[in-house]
Amino acid sequence: MSIQENSRPRPVPVQEPLWRHVVGGVLRRRRRAQGRTLQDVADVAGMSMPYLSEIERGRKEASSEMLAAVAGALGLGLVDVLALAQGELARAVRPARLVSATGVSMSGQASRGTVRLAA
Repeated sequence: MSIQENSRPRPVPVQEPLWRHVVGGVLRRRRRAQGRTLQDVADVAGMSMPYLSEIERGRKEASSEMLAAVAGALGLGLVDVLALAQGELARAVRPARLVSATGVSMSGQASRGTVRLAA
């Protein structure tokens, strides 16, 4: 291996957000969009208000039963929560993955050693 190969910049690994943070954010934004309080949603979901707050802040990894209860209290199904969370996760990760996969930054600058082809 030559010195040049050792000095090449290595792609920085993409730091994906934790699932509990993404789902918690989805639930919190939906609750706030509905103008509802933590206590109101917690009562309908059958859980304590502090526990719902912990879920929304991504501090607790809620079971599927608890997520279904909160989703239902917000008029959502689990598939809705999953779809919303997937969209947010994709937006959070896609730009960084695009750079590492193509060698082109979002500004259009090629990284060193990248071959560009013109059509």
